[in-house]
Parts: sequence; structure tokens; C-alpha cells
Amino acid sequence: MLRRNFVRTLVLVGLLASPFAHAHAAWPDRPVRLIVPSAAGGSPDILCRYLASELAKRLGQPVVVENRPGAAGNIGIQAVARSEPDGYTLGYGNIATLAINRALFADLPYNVERDLIPVVAATTTSNLLVVNRDLPVKNVAELIAYAKANPGKLTMASAGNGTTSHLGGELFKTTEKIDVLHVPYRGSPQAIQDVIGGSVQLMFDNLPSILPSVNAGSVRALAVTATTRSPLSPTVPTMQEAGVAGYEMQAWGGFVLPAGTPEPVVQRLNQEFNAMLADDAVKKKLGELAFETIGGSQQDFRALIDRETRKWAVVVKESGARID
Repeated sequence: MLRRNFVRTLVLVGLLASPFAHAHAAWPDRPVRLIVPSAAGGSPDILCRYLASELAKRLGQPVVVENRPGAAGNIGIQAVARSEPDGYTLGYGNIATLAINRALFADLPYNVERDLIPVVAATTTSNLLVVNRDLPVKNVAELIAYAKANPGKLTMASAGNGTTSHLGGELFKTTEKIDVLHVPYRGSPQAIQDVIGGSVQLMFDNLPSILPSVNAGSVRALAVTATTRSPLSPTVPTMQEAGVAGYEMQAWGGFVLPAGTPEPVVQRLNQEFNAMLADDAVKKKLGELAFETIGGSQQDFRALIDRETRKWAVVVKESGARID
């Protein structure tokens, strides 16, 4: 018995002294890559570049943002899922890539539950419904009336298939039974410019990316998609206040790792993100960018993903938006 215990002790010491264990203790000893599955300048990019700079301070290593837009975020998240699970590739996953796309695409190139580890839910923000200033509508009721009087003539821009600007619009269309043509873009910046220019007439877009255009008077804001008004745009009513009963959409996002990433790394990142998101200076800055913090455990994040997957599967089915 004593000999067996002695051998076990030697094995344990050997494991703790091994390069593998040392790599865990030393992590990170080089830059960490953060894959953002959307275009530069959009809401996720704005958020991730700020959080990457804050995370770098805590890890003592650079956190380098790499934009991988395309295919409703599927390209970027697929890259995360296929990365070496060594803790040096982190991904930003959101309502689109972790929930909506599971119902929207018949052939998703990654499996959320099998290929990814949820680390932490980070932030949430609302969308604004905006219209081109030349469109003869001043509020949501007038927009609905105009759409019903001109079926199929209005066009709705989005940041791409599966984004909240897409499904937020589909929810609006099915709720109010209006015929509006969806025009997907490769990210928000060009979509916003085309709403301003008038080649498309309306758009649901995240507050952080659309507010500058609203504040500049380039587009007209009609409603916010949350259940409460935004302090950054307090005169704009909610969709429910504007008469769209039961309408609510929050664009949330968080961080994921490729499956197989060592548990100590996962736990370290969860702890660092939670500490960061609880920091008053960080919360203040995120508030200025129109984001609210979430935080919590890995289990909390997985539960959010599961709830939202079920909710948006219904919207995708009812809208007929599924892509085969």
C-alpha cells in the first residue's frame, strides 16, 4: 500500500512538472487572437476592440482582433471551432452565430454544442428601427400603413442573413403582416450608407453602429427594440410603445473557445471577463457605447444560448427565412 501511494505521488509530481502542466501555468505567454465574425466598423467590432484592449491589460499579453466576416458570421465561428484548442484563439459569438443561425441555415458548418465552449455572456444592446429621411413616415404606425398600401415596394437593409437586423425585421414583418423585401449586406457600414442614400428605405441596426447617423440627422429613428427606452436616445419610443404588441429583441454576445481548450484556461478567462465587466470604468465606457454588461458563469451563458435558440427558431419558421 505504501509503495502504491509512493508511486502515485511520483506520477503526480511528474505531471505537475511536465511541459503540459507548465504551459497551463504560464498561459498566456504570447499574444491571443480574438476572431470577430463581422466587418470592421460594425457593432461587434466596436465592442470587441474595446474589450480586447481591456483583456490584454489583465492577461499581460496583446489580444489581437481578427475580423472574419461573411456568411452571417458562420465563417468566423467556423474558424474558431477549427482552431487549435490551446487557449490562443478566442471567438466572439452572438445571438446570430450561436442561436439564430442554428435554425436559419440547413447546413451550418459548425455545431454549437459539440465544437465550442461558452466562456461568458458579455453584453447586450438594442436595435433601432430607422428609415431614410425622404420616406414619408414619421412613426412606426405610419410605416406600417405605408407598407400595407405599397406591398413589396419597401426594401429593408440588414447587416447580413441571420443578424439581428435581419431577424428583427422578419419579426416585425410577421407581427404586422407586411410585405417588405429584405436586402442583406456584408456588415452594417455599407447598409447604413445605402439607407442614408435612399437605395433601401429602412433598417433595424444595433445602437452602437447606427446612433452616429441618427444623431447626425442622416436617418430618422422610429423605435427601439428593447422593452425600455435607451438613455442614449430617450425620445425614441420602444416598439411596444409604438404599437407593435409583444415585440422585443436584444442583441447579446459573449466569448467562446474551441472545444478541447484546457479547463484552467477556460476558467481563467471566465474570471477575467467577469472582473472586467464588473469594473465601474468598463461599465461606464460600455454604456457610452450603448452596451449593457451581462457576465456570469459558463452555465448561465449556455442557458441563454438555449433559450434564444428556441425563440428564434419559431421566428425563422414563421417568416420562411430558412436558407437551404
